[in-house]
Amino acid sequence: MPGGGFCKLPNGSVVVALSLPSPAGDGTSVRFLVHAANRARALTRLRNLGLRAVYLRGNAEPPTPDEITAVLHHPDGLIWRTAPDNGVTVTTELWRPIRRLLRG
Repeated sequence: MPGGGFCKLPNGSVVVALSLPSPAGDGTSVRFLVHAANRARALTRLRNLGLRAVYLRGNAEPPTPDEITAVLHHPDGLIWRTAPDNGVTVTTELWRPIRRLLRG
């Protein structure tokens, strides 16, 4: 069940969080975090990576403070991890750079 949201930061930039089906097609969900100047640019960054049908409708699942911190401290400003199936936002899995998902 895809969902997502955004958070506007004090400097005017945004962090967008999206939960989407895995591009690997293995039936799991993936949570993407993108830091960009605005929502449109964040979605464009994902679309440019091959995730063509990416839309943000509403703000049902905005990024948590921990997620915001994680993406702000990553040099690419674009990270992911598998989303928990039970709907709980707490997971012990580490955030990964987008290159690891799109590789092979």
